[in-house]
Amino acid sequence: MDAEVFLQEDDTGGSWILLSWLASCLMVFGGALPYLPQYQEIQKTSNTDGFSTRVCLVLLVANILRIFFWIGKQFELTLLLQSVVMILTMFAMLHLCCTVQNTNQVSTKQHRLLDLDFRYFWKWSVFEDYLLFCFGFTVLCAVVTLLLLDSAVFVEMLGSLAMMFEAMLGLPQMLQNLHNRSTKGMSVKMVLLWTAGDVFKTTYFVMNESPAQFWVCGSVQILTDVAILLQVLFYSQDTWSKRG
Repeated sequence: MDAEVFLQEDDTGGSWILLSWLASCLMVFGGALPYLPQYQEIQKTSNTDGFSTRVCLVLLVANILRIFFWIGKQFELTLLLQSVVMILTMFAMLHLCCTVQNTNQVSTKQHRLLDLDFRYFWKWSVFEDYLLFCFGFTVLCAVVTLLLLDSAVFVEMLGSLAMMFEAMLGLPQMLQNLHNRSTKGMSVKMVLLWTAGDVFKTTYFVMNESPAQFWVCGSVQILTDVAILLQVLFYSQDTWSKRG
């Protein structure tokens, strides 16, 4: 009888470990999945107007800050790996956008980071400028973190700042839709996957007792995702009424 109970407990433990491992893998790579349909949409249409590259800016800053937050307060390794995967994903999106924009560009004038023209901040013509900006930002964060690593207040502020930027993820896209008065060119699949992913990861944060910054950020992101989906409904109804 004791042997049967032991086997049942062992089987349950094995199943729980497998589920935990799958959840961790989903956390690491799941955040990058929503950008696959948007990537395909840009490739298909050769047009980047519907996608805000400032989404990439927000996520790059947020995940670079999160990596330094991990150095100061070592939470789950899963979330560190998620940041690395997200940074690589954003670079892939920016590379595609630069390639498409340069192909479609009529004017030969290029806008470069070292021009120091704030009007064209994050609207540079060359992908290498985005890499240079991120490298400079990373070095700055490394120096400041090295100097203030012993301060618990600084570490918590760093985490809050990282989560605040990540919570703003959908804001650039929402503003882009307002500016265009349309959601054309934006992948609705991307936003739906954002929503599903944000619900999943917020639940994950709560269940794993992650720092409070994480689940607060996730909750804000869910609200933003819903607002963008409402934009999709609003602008699609507006289009149909104009056709009618």
